[in-house]
Amino acid sequence: MGKKDSGKKNKPYNRKALIIKAGIIGVVANFLLAAFKALAGFLTNSIAITLDGINSLSDGLGSIITITGARLSEKAPDKKHPMGYGRIEYISSMIVTVIVLLAGFTSAVESLKSILSPGEIVYDYFSLFIVLVSIIVKIFLSIYMIRTGKKAESKALIAAGSDSKFDAILSLSVLLSALISLYFGISLEAYIGLVISIFIIKAGLSMFKSTMDDILGKRIDRHFLSDIKKTICSDPDALGAHDLILHNYGTGKFTGSVHVEVPDSLTAVDIDLMQRRIYNSVYEKHNVTLEAIGIYALSSEFDPLRDRINDIIRKHKDVLRSHGFFFDPDAHIMRFDIIINYDAKNRDEICEKVKADVQAEFPGWEIHITPDIDF
Repeated sequence: MGKKDSGKKNKPYNRKALIIKAGIIGVVANFLLAAFKALAGFLTNSIAITLDGINSLSDGLGSIITITGARLSEKAPDKKHPMGYGRIEYISSMIVTVIVLLAGFTSAVESLKSILSPGEIVYDYFSLFIVLVSIIVKIFLSIYMIRTGKKAESKALIAAGSDSKFDAILSLSVLLSALISLYFGISLEAYIGLVISIFIIKAGLSMFKSTMDDILGKRIDRHFLSDIKKTICSDPDALGAHDLILHNYGTGKFTGSVHVEVPDSLTAVDIDLMQRRIYNSVYEKHNVTLEAIGIYALSSEFDPLRDRINDIIRKHKDVLRSHGFFFDPDAHIMRFDIIINYDAKNRDEICEKVKADVQAEFPGWEIHITPDIDF
């Protein structure tokens, strides 16, 4: 089946350019902030300002890794990696997570040392000005990163933007603690540094969980799946779409398979043409490649049997729905799939109970039930 040129093939290149541009801006901004904060921390002997600078440094390193990941992820497929390099973005996200966690733990250790052995802190208006500029820059950087991340569908950029917004709040707390120390002689900066460390670690753990979900393979957005099924069912020969499975090979790069219900009166040629139409329409509208389109043949002759079985299935609260019915009345054989709730404790036992109830209604029939996955 050939791919129809939908004009979407240029999308990854636009996306890469947006990510790289935003990443470069993030690198320059964060490295400059880190340098000025390090200077201010050195001049004032402030652990809070120094740790705020370390946080900006880790953000800059994260931006470099994001750029590298974006560039490598767009490498063309080759013999060793026929599905491309899109998943490199997940690896780069994990590296960024490790950097953030290391920065957080290092900051926590240094803050505890400062609490146990406090040193003299001398704030000046130059260091306070640097912190104030940092707050303003981080706010604008946050807005830019989040907007660009949404446009480029980049979780890494959105996360960086959220992190920048959070950094602005933390820098504000550093500024307030400095003002309190300057005007009231109360030193809170080591404790502020510890609080910053805790929030950095928390953010790192949240990033780790999100990245692990991507690596393990999380549930695809239901609205996206529903839209694809609607596109499939819009074909004149498609009566229903089931078992839609998508595999993610990087942001916005999906391949998958689906089962389509069709009238049993269709010929092989009819089915072949239908599969080609569905393949092209799904690729055009959703940028998804359906590598396999299976067939469920339906006959209205067996509608009463399906209705009777569905009445039985509805009595089992853990069974969400059924599909894929096949009946051979001459051999007295029936087959169908049932989808069982993930919260159900014993899926095999539920399947056996459904089979027993159907068997009681259809004695003498050979019944095959496949417990399906709720995608």
